[in-house]
Amino acid sequence: MTGNNQQHKIVCDRLPLAIYREVATHLRQVPGVEAGLLPQTSTQFDYLASQIGGLWYQLPDDPTSQQRVQQILAYYGDRFGDWRTLSPTS
Repeated sequence: MTGNNQQHKIVCDRLPLAIYREVATHLRQVPGVEAGLLPQTSTQFDYLASQIGGLWYQLPDDPTSQQRVQQILAYYGDRFGDWRTLSPTS
């Protein structure tokens, strides 16, 4: 991938696993974007909490793709709750 290779990690605390998969698939449809799921790291079971640790994605330098990613995340955030940023890595 060219351009901005910073990996962004986000989580939406009440987002179901199936919707995380849908978001990752939706993001991967944007040209130049890579996305995947983070494993759950909690040792405590919470029935209402997600079965996944979060979502990671990488953006290209293309402003159009960056804007589309923000639109996708806003869409799901409006329906399921705010996204929280986890520690970003390069």
